[in-house]
Amino acid sequence: MNQHTDRARRKRKRRLGESFPGLRRLGLKATALGLHALVRSWMSTLDYRVWYADPTVDPARDDFRRRGIYVFWHEYILFPLYLRGHCRLTMLLSRHRDADLLAVAAGYFGFDHVRGSTTRGGLQALGELIRRSERMNLTITPDGPRGPRRRLAPGCVYLASRTGMPLVAMGFGYERPWRLQTWDRFAIPRPGSRARAVIGPPIHVPPGLSRDQLELYRQQVERTLNLLTEQAERWAASGRRWRGETTLCRQAAGLPLRRKAA
Repeated sequence: MNQHTDRARRKRKRRLGESFPGLRRLGLKATALGLHALVRSWMSTLDYRVWYADPTVDPARDDFRRRGIYVFWHEYILFPLYLRGHCRLTMLLSRHRDADLLAVAAGYFGFDHVRGSTTRGGLQALGELIRRSERMNLTITPDGPRGPRRRLAPGCVYLASRTGMPLVAMGFGYERPWRLQTWDRFAIPRPGSRARAVIGPPIHVPPGLSRDQLELYRQQVERTLNLLTEQAERWAASGRRWRGETTLCRQAAGLPLRRKAA
C-alpha cells in the first residue's frame, strides 16, 4: 500500500512538472543552489593531496600545456566537481531526469555541460563534444550513467581518437567513505577525512582506429583507471605520505590556483 502511494505521488509530481515547466525549472535551480552550498561546505573540510605522473595535465596549473579529456569513475564525481570548476571544462551528463539536478548544480560549480549518453542522445552529444573540444577541456565519467560500475564505455576513447586530445585518467579515493546502495556504490567522504588523487600521464590515442584497435585502447584505459583508483583508495586509507605528493587546492572563480608547500 505504501509503495502504491509513493508511486502515485511521484506520478503527480511528474505531471505537475510537465504542466508547469517554469515551476519545475525554478525548483531545480533552488535545489541545485542548496546542493552547491552543501557540497562546498562538506567537501571543504577534507584533506586533499595529489600525486601527478605529469603535473602539466592539470588545467588549474600555470604550467598547463594542452586541452585534455579527463576521465574518472562516476562514484567519485564530488571530488572534481568541488575542486576543478572554472577550468574551462565541459562535462558530459546523461539525459535522464535524475541528472537534471546535477546539470544545474554543475553550472554553479563552474562547469559547462553537454547532455547525452549511450542510450539517449549519444550521437548528438558526441558531435557537440567534438565542437566544444576546439576551445574547452572535456570530462567524462565513462561508466555512467547506469554502469556497469568501473566498466569503461568506448566513447571517450573514440572522442580522443577523433579530436587528437589526450585522455587523462584520474584515480580518486577517500578515507573510509560512506557508500550508497546505488549501481556505482556512490562515495560520500566523512567530514575532515583524507581525500587523495593519483593522476596518470596523458594517453594519446591515434586517429582512424579499427573496431579491434578501439577495444584494445578501451581495455588499456579501463585498466589504467582502475589501477589509479585503487592506488588512491589505498593511499587515503593508509594515511602515509607519498614521495612527490602535493597539496591539492580548489580552483576559485577567476583566480589562479593557490600554491601550498608539499
